[in-house]
Formats: sequence, structure tokens, C-alpha cells
Amino acid sequence: QVQLVESGGGLVQAGGSLRLSCAASGRTFSNYAVGWFRQAPGKEREVVTSINWSGTSTYYADSVNGRFTISRNNAKNTVYLQVKSLKPEDTAVYYCAARFGRGNYYYTSVNDFHSWGQGTQVTVSS
Repeated sequence: QVQLVESGGGLVQAGGSLRLSCAASGRTFSNYAVGWFRQAPGKEREVVTSINWSGTSTYYADSVNGRFTISRNNAKNTVYLQVKSLKPEDTAVYYCAARFGRGNYYYTSVNDFHSWGQGTQVTVSS
């Protein structure tokens, strides 16, 4: 299993930006597809965005499309989530997750992923 550690969360005003990072260790990170999920209090964990092992295929939830950008640097074993134009409804704990696989596709279900980070809190004030 690959180990994942998220960072970069914080408190930001509406309209602000953050860059979240997901650092991996323990396995060859380029063999893994990665997803970012979020979970707000009282709500189910939901997919935000996902990327295949090479970065050539990406998915964005409708709620974040155009505002969030996922990218990866396999040489640095890191996946990034650039978040812009933040809204109060983006407030949640953000998790990255990884799944072994080098296909040209992404994954979007919680059950698709085998390794999870501990999460980083993003709070957007109005």
C-alpha cells in the first residue's frame, strides 16, 4: 500500500484560493491513479476530482469544474489540487486516495480506492 499525507488546507475567505498537496511514499507512485474527495459534517464523502497515473485523464465533479485543477508530479510523488474561487459550500475535510493501476482512466467511487490520507481541513468563510 502507498501511504498518503495531505497538506495545504486552512481557513480562507470566499473567493480565495488554496493549493492542497498529497504526498505519497512506500510504493512507486506513478503506478497509482489518485482521487481527491471531500466530506462535510453530516454528509457523505464525495469525489471532487480524479486523475490517472500519467495525468492524461482527469475528472471533475460539476460543483468544482472550472474552479479546481488537479495535477501530479510523479518525480516528486505528489498530487496537487489547486482550488480557486472558493465558496462556503466547499468547506470540508479533503482527502486524497490512491488506487494501483496504469490504465488511461480515472476512478470516482470511494470503493475504487485502497489507500487514503488522513485529510486536511478547508474552511471557507462568507
